[in-house]
Amino acid sequence: MTAEERRAAVFGILEQAERPVSASSLAERFGVSRQLIVGDVALLRAGGAAIDATARGYVTREKQRTGLLRQVACRHRAEDVEQELLVIVDNGCAVLDVIVEHPVYGQLTGALGLTSRYDVGQFILRSRQAQPLSLLTEGVHLHTLACPDEAAFLRVKRELTEAGFLLE
Repeated sequence: MTAEERRAAVFGILEQAERPVSASSLAERFGVSRQLIVGDVALLRAGGAAIDATARGYVTREKQRTGLLRQVACRHRAEDVEQELLVIVDNGCAVLDVIVEHPVYGQLTGALGLTSRYDVGQFILRSRQAQPLSLLTEGVHLHTLACPDEAAFLRVKRELTEAGFLLE
């Protein structure tokens, strides 16, 4: 298999996957190093493929963005990240990303792709190694949410307000 064929196969797997696919699992499947897969995905993205890297693996943007898309503006302390994310996923919405406005770099976006309590727990475990993006903006940030319907989005807004996290 050539490198070009492998990249096409990687993209095909990501398009068919129901969940994020890790670089390690792709590397094992193709009998190559994880770093080679990371490079393949970088080349696919440079070629225009809509692939996001989440804390749990790669996803195609189309897979991530199903449902009603909405954004919420929030502000809270770093120790409240888990509570905020659980409010969102417990009400049936997915947290697609986090966005902050940096004074030098402009808008910075981090793909999250969190859909369950398990995802949030894994994200929290990994995030102990670094500070959240919202520290750059005194806790102010946006989340893009994919919700099954407007009622789920309204539940999220209500609970984020009750927790004191939603910016009005």
